[in-house]
Amino acid sequence: MSKFQVNLKINNLAIAVDEGTTILEAARQLNFNIPTLCHHDDICVAGNCRVCVVEQKGSRLLPAACATPVGEGMEILTNSMKVRQARKHVVELLLSEHNADCTRCIKNGECELQKMSNEYRTGNNQFISLLKEKDKVIDFSSPSISKDDSKCIRCQRCVRTCAEMQAVNALTVAYKGNNMRISTFLNKPMNDVVCTNCGQCINRCPTGSLTERTYVDQVFEAVYDPTKFVVVQTAPATRVAIGEEFGLEPGTRVTGKMVAALRRIGFDKVLDTDFSADLTIIEEGYELLSRLKAALVDGKAPALPMMTSCSPGWIKFQEHLYPELLENLSSCKSPQQMFGALAKTYYAERMNKNPADMIVVSIMPCTAKKFEANRPEMRGSGYKDVDFVLTTRELGMMIRQAGIDFNKLENESYDGMLGESTGAGVIFGNTGGVMEAALRTAYEIITGREVPFSNLSIKPVRGMEGVKEAAIRFKDVLPEWNFLEGVELKVGITHGLANAKLLMDKVKEGNTGFHFIEIMACPGGCIGGGGQPLPTTLAIRKKRASGLYEEDEKMILRKSHENPEVKELYQSFLHQPLGHRSHDLLHTHYYSRKKI
Repeated sequence: MSKFQVNLKINNLAIAVDEGTTILEAARQLNFNIPTLCHHDDICVAGNCRVCVVEQKGSRLLPAACATPVGEGMEILTNSMKVRQARKHVVELLLSEHNADCTRCIKNGECELQKMSNEYRTGNNQFISLLKEKDKVIDFSSPSISKDDSKCIRCQRCVRTCAEMQAVNALTVAYKGNNMRISTFLNKPMNDVVCTNCGQCINRCPTGSLTERTYVDQVFEAVYDPTKFVVVQTAPATRVAIGEEFGLEPGTRVTGKMVAALRRIGFDKVLDTDFSADLTIIEEGYELLSRLKAALVDGKAPALPMMTSCSPGWIKFQEHLYPELLENLSSCKSPQQMFGALAKTYYAERMNKNPADMIVVSIMPCTAKKFEANRPEMRGSGYKDVDFVLTTRELGMMIRQAGIDFNKLENESYDGMLGESTGAGVIFGNTGGVMEAALRTAYEIITGREVPFSNLSIKPVRGMEGVKEAAIRFKDVLPEWNFLEGVELKVGITHGLANAKLLMDKVKEGNTGFHFIEIMACPGGCIGGGGQPLPTTLAIRKKRASGLYEEDEKMILRKSHENPEVKELYQSFLHQPLGHRSHDLLHTHYYSRKKI
């Protein structure tokens, strides 16, 4: 049923839009850009920065375009002298409280306040500086996130993101008037509060107030050190996003260019996290089957539904809020950490390298991976398994600093041994991707046949819905799996921690009926991670997701258990899934954390 249409004029151009449309949205339909700072398409309307004010004929006040719905007969001016002067004053007032050390800021060139200041050419300093010296103290306590209050414009995007999208509430508004600030519980350091390190606040911060902790200089130092053997792994979601750092369309597949750029930076070996994603599917799949066997054959009560453990933001969320369900988590490490453990054991042995002289670097779409690499549990190799984690944005920074013309690079391939992957590993970057990869392998192992979906594409687990459900029935199973004959495996998929909380509450009540659940901390999965290029919106996340599915479809191998390097790994080193060596290197445990 069509909505009621509202007729109005914007800058003397007539337009009819659906009832409930805001002035901001209507103006966009006419290709008029109204600047905003507090507004973001992913979160609720706030209307508190007042940068988006417009002039409404017949009204004395200037309404905020982002928060004002259209009305019949409205006449709106988006760029009148009154509007321009008001916006300029708002920007100047924001700058009076802002540490405008732009040239040394990590957000230089990507800061929305900087862009707006350039557009309105502020610089007359009409207002005295209200920046306080005490605000210049930066919180570096978290291994993932830096918080600089001197650059905060109090738009509250981060607060709404943390509350609405992630249901964490690590950030909140404290005090009033000119003392108002974005703070944490009892003003504790970021590392001492319930923060999942997901970085979604960073993705929506319009300035340099919230940024990732950067380790670019340390990685360059390692690359320059001739005594170090430096290997780098790249996560699946980076290949459809790094191009955005160089002006390419979101979702553009630039895997080969990315590999070439990393070689030119100076990494000794360029390897693929997709390899260990395939490995994760084998270990996690057999773990699920062992739990089902315990329930259906042995009469035991294993922790079901089993939940994926690839997303470190989700893991920390559960440790804080649902510690009673930690047994439901797969004991598998994430692909990043599996890779690190193998790099400093299996790979080092075959490359005749001393693991003490190895540096393992990860290129990840995720800021929580920085925290994960520093967990004390992640030393299965006898060393710190992953030494440094860089975001996709940080890789862009390294490429630019190295003077590499990314768009002119010829495609190159990953190095071998930990560089072979399948399409199943590629789609790990999407919400539903881990589940789809698992089902492709599990169904074929159990029945000896491919999953009964066209072109291996399991559409029910795909898409951006908050919670997805699917089921697959096992028929005519192989003899060793006869206890699964006729069993309908029920799976659930969710992304974004607010959605995860809704699902976890149902799990606590015991009424989901699921056997296996995939949870990713970030909206859209890793393609919407906290370290991905800016901006990020639903439309951009969909394009990145499509890029990963396209890459999967073009690959020769599309099932994790077909990866020849994974087969060789088991044959010569691990020997069997869930075996003794796998347990030591590829599996871990998690623990309850305080809720303060």
